[in-house]
Amino acid sequence: MSVALESNAVFIAIEYLAIFCSGLSGGLAATRKHYDIFTILIISWVTALGGGIVRDVLLGSLPPAGITNKGYVLSALLSGIVIAVAHPEIGNLTRSMVVVDAMALGLFAVNGTAKAMAFHTSGMTAVFMGMFTALAGGVIRDALLNEVPSVIRDKHWYAVPSFVGCILTVVVGKFVEAGKINLHGEMILDIAIVALIVAMRLLSVKFNIMLPGALERERAHLNMRSRYLRRPVVHPQMHEVHRDNHEGSAPHNPDDLA
Repeated sequence: MSVALESNAVFIAIEYLAIFCSGLSGGLAATRKHYDIFTILIISWVTALGGGIVRDVLLGSLPPAGITNKGYVLSALLSGIVIAVAHPEIGNLTRSMVVVDAMALGLFAVNGTAKAMAFHTSGMTAVFMGMFTALAGGVIRDALLNEVPSVIRDKHWYAVPSFVGCILTVVVGKFVEAGKINLHGEMILDIAIVALIVAMRLLSVKFNIMLPGALERERAHLNMRSRYLRRPVVHPQMHEVHRDNHEGSAPHNPDDLA
């Protein structure tokens, strides 16, 4: 099974655009931290290609494409150079960056899952590989910059669209392996999955759609305050107090009363 999107020139160009724009977001984050140009280039590279490197290492596809594909590496480094020069203008393109980031999320998720399927992994493994491809670069970037990862910090749908897209890509891959879908049909369905991921991400941002958190409850059904379950508190000062009280309550010597 081949990766359908990688066999189409249009989507190869879009993939390079996704790498470039992911690098821009990473470089912009480093610029806001006032780091030097070398650090900006490194952060741009790891943001754009870090997820693919993690995927390739786990799949055993060594050395990873993130350090062997000259086009990928140059696109990521170029994004760092551009952001170092034009960061004031690019920083103001908030909406455009959200759209491009959503496109990169969709393309990386689908391509990562499809590549894992090409290595004959299980469907569950392919989903994880797709998620790593889409999200790991941003997680590594935020870890290097000492930030809470955006996949956790952003309360809008971010990981959810990629998860849905990865599952759908696995389903399409299974039909391809069964001979029920040809390469042309796979490509059309992959495009539709990417569009779905982008739409879910953008709609969640536009309409402030978030997943619910933990259930709000005021009372627990299990009484965990039983004296048989409580852990005794041992404190040196409390031990001295108990010892003094014990000595003070001891019976007096009869000779002292004489």
